[in-house]
Amino acid sequence: MAYLPSLPDHASLLDVFKMFPETNEPLLSFHEILLRGPSPFTEAERELIAAYVSGLNGCRYCHGVHTATAERLGVAPGTIAALLNGDASAIPHKMVPVLDFAKKLTQSANGVTKVDADAILAVGWEETAVYHLVAVVALFNYMNRLVEGLGIELNPSYAQTAAKRLADQGYLPLIELMKRPVETVKRSV
Repeated sequence: MAYLPSLPDHASLLDVFKMFPETNEPLLSFHEILLRGPSPFTEAERELIAAYVSGLNGCRYCHGVHTATAERLGVAPGTIAALLNGDASAIPHKMVPVLDFAKKLTQSANGVTKVDADAILAVGWEETAVYHLVAVVALFNYMNRLVEGLGIELNPSYAQTAAKRLADQGYLPLIELMKRPVETVKRSV
């Protein structure tokens, strides 16, 4: 149940975005640029990182939505669950140091060192990849705390709906959904 009295009982993140558009419209634009714009990582890899970070943080809402999105973009079902259980066998070798870095940075803001960044570079990623990785990890640590701090819970049926929209259209359509009356949003989501 949402912690803000003016939110509906089964509020979604979209309800929060609608309540605070002045901060969330730029946030959604940042999501679009970071997760769908040019990057050394594919869209699927960025969603994999987002889902993994969210799983490490125990954020069921973000973990559910971004796992479904990553899978819709081509990540094999069960991959993220296996990662969270310590099994990286389904992950391409080049992504292993990336996810190790993501885990360390998520578990402790000062948990990574130059050695961790060098491991990413050693498998063939460029500096831009390290920046994009840090930005995705930071964004989802923020989002996880926003969702959990406001008591937003995942309706399991919503994960697939959100994943379809995010995988097929990206994040910018959420800005337009923010501007619609609640009744219209619920019918279109």
